[in-house]
Amino acid sequence: MYLKYFIVLLLIIISINSWAENQGTQAIEQRISLGLTKTEKAEFLSEMRQMLASIQGIISGIGENNPEKIIKAARYSGNRMARATPKSIKLKTPKSFQEIGGPTHMMFEELVIRAETDDMETLTLFTGEIMQQCLACHEMFKVD
Repeated sequence: MYLKYFIVLLLIIISINSWAENQGTQAIEQRISLGLTKTEKAEFLSEMRQMLASIQGIISGIGENNPEKIIKAARYSGNRMARATPKSIKLKTPKSFQEIGGPTHMMFEELVIRAETDDMETLTLFTGEIMQQCLACHEMFKVD
């Protein structure tokens, strides 16, 4: 039964990846650079990798019907991560970045709460919404 939800989420990921690849280099060149230093870039990219690891853990938890695994994975990318972001990075991010990033971290927090009560199908759909936030941010910004 949960395999169906896992397959749906996998198809969402494949669709997003295919869509991103089809955007071509022109879309990439139009992204806004965050203008981070080498040290800030390393910290920032580490946070992005952690968010991806959270998504992987959430998907795995959904596939295993394991709410505790979902909760643990989602917590890593919630508000705690946002609060731990160095001030120098926060000062460089434009308002448009903050308007995507802040709500995305809060969506991870919401997923923690929802994992306690919601069924796996609902959690799968909500994880897809979180991934849409990720996609919107990666489409608009770059770290170079």
